[in-house]
Amino acid sequence: MAQTAPPSAAAGDSPRGGALAGGRAFDLLLRLGGLTFAIFLVAVVFQSLESSFLSVDVMISTLRSMSPLAIMALGLLLVIVVGEIDLSFAATFGLSANVLAACWVLTGWSLYPSLLVALGACVLVGAINGLLVAWAKVPAFIVTLGTYNLIYGFSIHFGEGQTISPSYPPAGKEVSGSELSFFTDLTKKIGDAGFSLEILWMVAIALVVGFVLHRTIFGFRLTAIGGNPEAARLARLPVRFYKFLAFVLCALLAGIAGILDFSFGGSVAPSTGLEFTFPVFAAVIIGGASLAGGRGTMIGTIGGALLLAALSTGLSLVSSGPFAQQVFLGGVTVGAVLLDIWSRKALDRRAARA
Repeated sequence: MAQTAPPSAAAGDSPRGGALAGGRAFDLLLRLGGLTFAIFLVAVVFQSLESSFLSVDVMISTLRSMSPLAIMALGLLLVIVVGEIDLSFAATFGLSANVLAACWVLTGWSLYPSLLVALGACVLVGAINGLLVAWAKVPAFIVTLGTYNLIYGFSIHFGEGQTISPSYPPAGKEVSGSELSFFTDLTKKIGDAGFSLEILWMVAIALVVGFVLHRTIFGFRLTAIGGNPEAARLARLPVRFYKFLAFVLCALLAGIAGILDFSFGGSVAPSTGLEFTFPVFAAVIIGGASLAGGRGTMIGTIGGALLLAALSTGLSLVSSGPFAQQVFLGGVTVGAVLLDIWSRKALDRRAARA
């Protein structure tokens, strides 16, 4: 009788797997350490240029401005970790606010069903992206680039090409005072320093995403699929379903960010949110996520968003103008991508030597 070969050791138990895991842990610590140092350096530089940079008011303003950026980045993180890409999240951000404004302010619906419709529209966008990518096998770049333009077109249609404010509805339209109060209270300011509840929304969502990504089987499988899709298929993981869910969650978080930003700003335009496309990508990559998939953390993404928000605030305080802000954003993004490529090559070399 032929002897059955023993099952192979788990990757983490083999010398090669141990070296790979150790290399990834070292790379993660290096990236987070570098990010922390970069935030500290930005604070020191801008404080020396403008003494109000580290004042309570400015710091709270910086945290508020990073909130929509961070919430969208957390959703994009899930898509990137699973090994895909989404270009439509910024347009989805604007879609949620425009659908809400159209249903609530222009059509006269109650606020509460309007909120459900707005979030439902975002879930639908994520579902379409997920179905086309996971089941139809259309490249995610092509799918989400197409839906980006479709969504923007629908935002123009729903918002009737105008800026809409529930505080100043169009002639012949009325908005309930109690509903307006409830909506604005979602992100209301507390205290003399102007602390906005939008910051607490960001923290709560970050904790939930961090728990799901790092402490649940769902997050473990997302990372496994992004790290090695073929091995995930051989292990009979539901690869297509998990990719589908990642796109849905990304769109849903973008929609939540859009509604919260609408609540804080008090108005919405068809182009709302489009300016977040590159900063959100930059925040995720700066935070240590890999465009190749299989790697990324909640704390790193939040750190990337904080770095970009601090840079934007500091440059605004020193009146550098939009030119400098765009140059810094582009430079930081390219640098983060180069660092990602370098770290992946270094990890591959360590694995090959093991």
